[in-house]
Amino acid sequence: MIRLLSGDTPRSRTLTVLLLLLLLALVCTPFLIPGARALNMAAKICIFVVLVASYDLLLGYTGIVSFAHTMFFGIGGYGVAIAMTRFEPGWGALLAGIVGALAVSMLLALVIGLFSLRVRAIFFAMITLAVATAFATLVSQLSAWTGGEDGLSFKVPALLTPGFALEDADGEVREWLGVPLNGKLFSYYLVLAGAAVLFLLLLRVVNSPFGRVLQAIRENDFRAEAIGYRTVVYRTVSTVLSAAFATLAGVLMAIWLRYNGPDTSLSFEIMVDILLIVVIGGMGTMYGAVIGTVLFLLAQTYLQDVMKLASEATAALPLLSSLLHPDRWLLWLGLLFVLSVYYFPQGIVGRLRALR
Repeated sequence: MIRLLSGDTPRSRTLTVLLLLLLLALVCTPFLIPGARALNMAAKICIFVVLVASYDLLLGYTGIVSFAHTMFFGIGGYGVAIAMTRFEPGWGALLAGIVGALAVSMLLALVIGLFSLRVRAIFFAMITLAVATAFATLVSQLSAWTGGEDGLSFKVPALLTPGFALEDADGEVREWLGVPLNGKLFSYYLVLAGAAVLFLLLLRVVNSPFGRVLQAIRENDFRAEAIGYRTVVYRTVSTVLSAAFATLAGVLMAIWLRYNGPDTSLSFEIMVDILLIVVIGGMGTMYGAVIGTVLFLLAQTYLQDVMKLASEATAALPLLSSLLHPDRWLLWLGLLFVLSVYYFPQGIVGRLRALR
């Protein structure tokens, strides 16, 4: 198990239990909580764990602030969408879309790294923001290929379509523990397995000698340069690797939704969410991506429902009921974020490890 985690164990009994419970919940979601909403939430958690962890490789391990991460996420989604609409929607087209998206993302990340990483801090962040904005504008203009603001809906291989189902000799749909074995279930476990493999690969990267150099650059890039490491090269490689993993997260999102559009993968709101999750979970931990993603997405999805119940329960107190109205969920979400940063300045994972 330790070897599978690349030697980077949670180093906290509470964190270990939480991670095991979350993994068990994700594996058993289709059987424990029937319904499309719970399954969509579980799939989104798997995808965002990879997306946030890939950004933590940049911010938490290398000390690079970038606002172009959703651009690579979107390239992964559009690569699959374009390939599946332009060619026969099969496994070959899916593979071609993935390879093409990875090539574009890694080349673009290499160009950004070589031309921009020589500048410092906020200047690099502004350059990435400008590039991401230009790319989003370009996507909306190339509507013949990208579908413009409407995005692209596409077909996936038959095994992954909701209409596909395994049938027995009598033509009845096979079930396991009361859940039909259909394309939706296969798509979910494909996303879950893909996210698990990518997360383990990221753990391997940050715990390799290369990852140790990245952490040295984060702590003091002048010292790392002085002892012989070419920091620009390491930063560039880190940017390319982070872009590749973000692209693969976009591929998983496109396969799950069978759709990709600007609001789905290129929105700046997603970039803000990624930043918040990294801070909440804990920068430079990887496991923080898991804990932060689960807490943030659950709050984002179910906070309005909880507030509606609280507002109805306090109807006798007009002021309190008004404050708890579901329309004010962003106010309370922001308050929860401020409190989490105040009480967990090193993130939840950092706090749990410090308590140990």
